[in-house]
Amino acid sequence: MNSASVEPFSDVDKLHIDLKHSVEAMTDWQPAEGETSARHVLERIESVILGIVTSLSKDEAPVLLLPNRSSWTNVSFDSSVGLQMTSESSVTSVRCDCASSVTKFAQLLKILSVIYKLVQSDSFATKRDIFYNNTRLFGSQTSVDTIVDDISCLLKVPRRALHVLATSKGFISGDLCYMESDGTRISCSSSQAVAVSSNISGIRNIVSCARFVLIVEKDATFQRLLDDDFCAKLSPCIMITGKGVPDLNSRLMVRKLWDTLHIPIFALVDADPHGIEIMSIYKYGSVAMSFEAHSLTVPSVMWLGLLPSDLQRLRVPQDVLLPLTKTDECKLASLLKRPYLSSQPQWKREMELMQQTQVKAEIQSLSAIAPDFLTNIYLPNKLRYKGWI
Repeated sequence: MNSASVEPFSDVDKLHIDLKHSVEAMTDWQPAEGETSARHVLERIESVILGIVTSLSKDEAPVLLLPNRSSWTNVSFDSSVGLQMTSESSVTSVRCDCASSVTKFAQLLKILSVIYKLVQSDSFATKRDIFYNNTRLFGSQTSVDTIVDDISCLLKVPRRALHVLATSKGFISGDLCYMESDGTRISCSSSQAVAVSSNISGIRNIVSCARFVLIVEKDATFQRLLDDDFCAKLSPCIMITGKGVPDLNSRLMVRKLWDTLHIPIFALVDADPHGIEIMSIYKYGSVAMSFEAHSLTVPSVMWLGLLPSDLQRLRVPQDVLLPLTKTDECKLASLLKRPYLSSQPQWKREMELMQQTQVKAEIQSLSAIAPDFLTNIYLPNKLRYKGWI
């Protein structure tokens, strides 16, 4: 790439340098890839089972105490980590002698036994495999998904250490090559997007010259950018989508890229409360997964667009703007109360503007200005003139 094409994005390069320096200055920073030994996981499971056996030996009904993963009171905020579960979190009791929780108790024990065998034999299974091996007990895939996360939280080990994998729904494209755990070499530089790996911790030998990563909220926008050859026009870069609310693997992949490359990561989401929340999940995490914040969140993520102020600045046609619904208003009010807004005054101003104007817009609304406006004008100018917050 010649100097004439590099210079317009000098602010992105400056941001890259600043981010690298900030990481180097953090004496307590470490990548999310710290390994949890198989022996450690097995000992944690054995401890849980020992507690159950001890209760039975005393003619007492066994009880499993699960940290409450849905309460904001169990979460604290740290600007360098995001939303993390407090050490003194409230718990939910799962009893084997209670009609309302006996099924969940049985499900927990069953999956604990499956995990024990997987870790012991150094083999892996998907959550889908676990569900279809006993559909009658679990009833739904959602039950398995929830219980695997509950067990990870209960044992205080990363979910990847349980040897239970989740099917990825995300896609990635751009200047990136890496080796999968089975030795398969993956190149993301073709015109077709690559599915995000289901075993992020097994990825190694990452090679990339990318200057930035672009997180795209929606699959439709991601596909449009692919069709418009975005990664070639703004090469070298990486583009990733979790296709809406990100699955665990999409979040782990973004974190993996940050840990490895330390390059700027930008978010492109709809100018609505739902898009802002999705971006916040990548950046600061969620209450439900706050126990694993140290390996999931990427606090360096920046909001590139679509900003509520962009709608006014670009004079987006009124007929493509949408009024906020009651649900939107409630979601926006909830977001404005989030603890991380105290460290993001610019985000807060944008949300307050949305609240004031009472309108929202999808990224696709920019095509009302010009069909190629998003790829050829909006994003290049945002990156050229430091249009992120």
